[in-house]
Amino acid sequence: MSDRRHLISIDDLSDEDLRWLVHRGAEYSAGALEGTKPLRDQVVAVLFRRTSTRTRTAFSAGALRLGAQLITYGPGDLQENTGESVEDTGAVLSGMLDVLVARTAGPERELRAYAAQRRMAVINAMTAEEHPTQALTDLTTLTRHFGRVDGLRVLYVGEGNNTATALSLALPRFPGTELHLRTPPGYGVPVGFVERGEISAKRGGARIEQRHDLADLPEVDVVYTTRWQTTGTSKPDPDWREIFAPFQVDSALLAACPGAVFMHDLPAHRGEEVTAEVLDGPASIAFTQAENKYHSARAVLEWCTA
Repeated sequence: MSDRRHLISIDDLSDEDLRWLVHRGAEYSAGALEGTKPLRDQVVAVLFRRTSTRTRTAFSAGALRLGAQLITYGPGDLQENTGESVEDTGAVLSGMLDVLVARTAGPERELRAYAAQRRMAVINAMTAEEHPTQALTDLTTLTRHFGRVDGLRVLYVGEGNNTATALSLALPRFPGTELHLRTPPGYGVPVGFVERGEISAKRGGARIEQRHDLADLPEVDVVYTTRWQTTGTSKPDPDWREIFAPFQVDSALLAACPGAVFMHDLPAHRGEEVTAEVLDGPASIAFTQAENKYHSARAVLEWCTA
């Protein structure tokens, strides 16, 4: 019996594994691996306690296309709802499944509890703290569009949510990259994630910095935003929209970053975090990015079961 590989946080990956996953996702995206069935005769389950369009479809379609059989669980399906522990659930499922893809929108420690066994790979499809498969999708998209990740400069505008935390851990692992986080005051990327990104950045001459204004925008290759209401969360401040309003990505902000492409992890709310003119405009690669979630998911499934 051999240990399975889990993907719970970007920080769990070695530099070699991170690069392999991004490269493999780009290979799937380019159509170089169509028809391969590395998951033949394996069983993959997807557990989603929160809504999902891209991530759930990507891993479901990816598992089927790679030859696996698929089981789906909704938020009310498992006996956790009647008091069974996460640890016991993981122990039971590991005797029947090869992979569990889980979106809990809860604490990361739940997924680590699922992973406290040796037979079933566990993939984080989004916790409260981090969305690692989104970061892998983003890096795959950069690779396909620019031919590289090294040396790219990204301006992230908006809430410091689990997409931003994952990007903060992933992008600085690539030499010469720059990640400029411009987040609303009180809604930034948690300091601990920025500090973890800084540790990686120092190794490869990368840079990560966070500010809470939009003054003195840097020269960048990518402008990136996410929706202001993250899945499964709410904001206690009733006036939060007034705080977020200056951080909308509109044509004026994009014009201040000449030559930059626009990315968005979707779903988007046109007129809130981004204008329709930008999201649907010629600089946007957001829907290509969304398709790359599927290609990246296949790379993750292959890596976890190798």
